[in-house]
Amino acid sequence: MTFKAAVAGLKLGGGKAVIMADSRTEKTPELLKAFARAVESLQGKYITAEDVGMSVGDIDTMRGITKYAVGGSNEGGSGDPSGMTAFGVFQGMKAAYKFAGLGESLEGVKVAIQGVGNVGYHLASYLSAAGAKLIITDIYPGQVEKVVQEFGAEVVAPDQIYGVDCDVFAPCALGAALNARTIPQLKCKVIAGSANNQLEVDSDGFELFSRGIVYAPDYAINSGGLINVAAELDGYNHEKVVAKVSQVYNTIENILEISASQGIPPHQAADSLAQQKIEDRGGVVVSGAVFVG
Repeated sequence: MTFKAAVAGLKLGGGKAVIMADSRTEKTPELLKAFARAVESLQGKYITAEDVGMSVGDIDTMRGITKYAVGGSNEGGSGDPSGMTAFGVFQGMKAAYKFAGLGESLEGVKVAIQGVGNVGYHLASYLSAAGAKLIITDIYPGQVEKVVQEFGAEVVAPDQIYGVDCDVFAPCALGAALNARTIPQLKCKVIAGSANNQLEVDSDGFELFSRGIVYAPDYAINSGGLINVAAELDGYNHEKVVAKVSQVYNTIENILEISASQGIPPHQAADSLAQQKIEDRGGVVVSGAVFVG
């Protein structure tokens, strides 16, 4: 998260919190309020927002306890960040596709989307409007049917998505989708998706690089949601957010240029860029830990 904030140009550090409970069966208003009290006790050192298992309504519940919960629907809230995450991925995908020498337009381009939940659905919407051909998969039939009905997508089974003959693969589900088992199946030219921690291990990034697959690093391309909720801290302005999220295009372009010029995989180029931005702010990165004076 620190690197994501850095490449996005945000004056924030990074952190994640996990509530050890099943969000489908154990989440209650009382549990959310208890978490909110813990967040409030940190007095702004940690700011929470929607993520897997959390909703805008959950943020609204926590806002009754702490102002350090962002992304709510109430006054001044930025709402569901998934649309802006998808918009950033769409911008980054265009940059990666162009960098791969495939053109500037996504019209007619085959995009395989793994996961069409909140972000994946919005990404499908952007791609459909751009004239792309969609091939999708998801473990939840209802989400698949929605995208098929609205955008005319082709559907494949979850375990078949990797081997789909496509131009772009967009992992938009859970992490570690790119690994020693799945990478050999890929027939895409570009990887650009919203999932966090897409590489199972660091060497997977090298494998993609050696195969000539252009990879848009996850935390750089999916930063739109963070940019969206962070905007609340200075007073939310939708137009300014759209303008800033549009810059994900430039960020991905910059990372891929660093990768090409230095002969290193894009995920390493992204880390290098993030570290430089942190150091420019007076921070120090030591073995993955970040210290800011």
